[in-house]
Amino acid sequence: MNVALIQLNAGINKQQNIQNACANVEKAIDKGAEFILLPEIFNYRGPLTGIDLFNEIAEEIPGESLIPLMELAKNAGVNILAGSIYERSEESNKVYNTSVIINDSGDIICKYRKINLFRAIIDGKEVDESNTYEAGDKSVTCNLNNMKVGLSICFDLRFPELYREYFNEGVDMIVIPSSFTSKTGKLHWEALLRARAIENYCYVLAPNQFGIDGNGVETYGHSMTIDPQGKVISILKDQEEGILISNLSFENQSYIPIINQ
Repeated sequence: MNVALIQLNAGINKQQNIQNACANVEKAIDKGAEFILLPEIFNYRGPLTGIDLFNEIAEEIPGESLIPLMELAKNAGVNILAGSIYERSEESNKVYNTSVIINDSGDIICKYRKINLFRAIIDGKEVDESNTYEAGDKSVTCNLNNMKVGLSICFDLRFPELYREYFNEGVDMIVIPSSFTSKTGKLHWEALLRARAIENYCYVLAPNQFGIDGNGVETYGHSMTIDPQGKVISILKDQEEGILISNLSFENQSYIPIINQ
């Protein structure tokens, strides 16, 4: 399977972000990608305070951010991970950080709401997603072209128990769309991604944002694909927009590591 990870620096203009995401998906289609992955909050990375996020940015599913991707998927016969968007919660004025997979018929086949919400103080700035987001409460897998995918988002990466659930369900791939910070990314991004691949013996696909987000926090980029042995197959090291193409082989994949001497 040819997979494409799209690295973005989404900003405060939602419509512009959606158009840019779609343009990059079209480029990935032209490169022969069969499964195309966008990063976390690809449609808006503006301030989370001082704005009516629920009414101005968040949306129902499917909505204005996903419908164009559904059309692209159907017309080109490709699968798309819509990294994550802001989904309106029915229970409060908060929003979910929600990831969906769209299949090659243009249908949404699964929806995952971020369970583990980010909280940290970075360079004196407190970031607490629980002020904005409602946490999800269940793990999600789906079948994609006879491959089983486990869904997660960014800060979930630090909680191995979620991924052990996916191992027990026999996933072939774990997806981790992210907006992972530079400060923590330099220390932990690659190490944790490789650990999740090694522990659970599956591919890890992690498209990340780069650049300064809407809260003034720098994000790390370094989108990467990792194989079940923990080897980094491909990586986008430059702090720039880009598309990372990798070919994944599932023929010899099993749940017992095979080491070639």
